[in-house]
Amino acid sequence: MLPREVRTLLGVRPGDTLAFHIDASGVRIERAARDDDTFATFDEWAGKADDEVYQDL
Repeated sequence: MLPREVRTLLGVRPGDTLAFHIDASGVRIERAARDDDTFATFDEWAGKADDEVYQDL
């Protein structure tokens, strides 16, 4: 879990998908684009109502 200050700075909310980029200078965390979501192909569960239900899991 990311601290609230970090989530606010990144503009992410609980349930958002994050991408981690690691290189010699450190780790960069950013909100993943919807296309980067491994499960995005399962669009029958990708509605707003589903996101709201799943965010607390």
